[in-house]
Amino acid sequence: MANYDFKTFDGKVTASREWLAKEYRGLRTGRASPAILDSVAVSAYGSMMPLKQVANVGVEDARTLRVQPFDAALLKDIERAISAANLGIGTSSDGASVRVSFPELTSERREQLVKVAKGKLEEARTTLRIARDETWKEIQVKEQEGTLTEDDKYSLKEELQKKVDKANEELEKAFEAKEKEMST
Repeated sequence: MANYDFKTFDGKVTASREWLAKEYRGLRTGRASPAILDSVAVSAYGSMMPLKQVANVGVEDARTLRVQPFDAALLKDIERAISAANLGIGTSSDGASVRVSFPELTSERREQLVKVAKGKLEEARTTLRIARDETWKEIQVKEQEGTLTEDDKYSLKEELQKKVDKANEELEKAFEAKEKEMST
């Protein structure tokens, strides 16, 4: 059997899996997670800066984060930026830090979040399908060039499909874990 280097395909699978994990970290559940604030930009020192460059974000309890600015002068700007981000979370300042509280999720909001998570899963699967199709075309071209036999082509197709099935299974597990997290 001829060898085919699946490195490019494997890289795309890894990128797809990491993208989905990053997207899922940004989906708000009933639990406080510092990743929710990753997209918040604060007006500081004359430019927009990511929140994590101007403050330390820590989990205070299951539904509260504490944002501790490195420079106390930025406290109001940080509170304003978090509020303006429309993340569905409440903010309050105690003079030294900002407390970010996460309200209980309603059943309607949970259903919306599950739909969003399912949509992200489909995006990751689409990326995977595109990578599979590109790899399959490369294999077919190699067969036409004479570097692979027809038997090699079909055994590589089986190997490719096994990799796709495994990757889809991992993506599905990530979705199921996020769905479970959102429903508790």
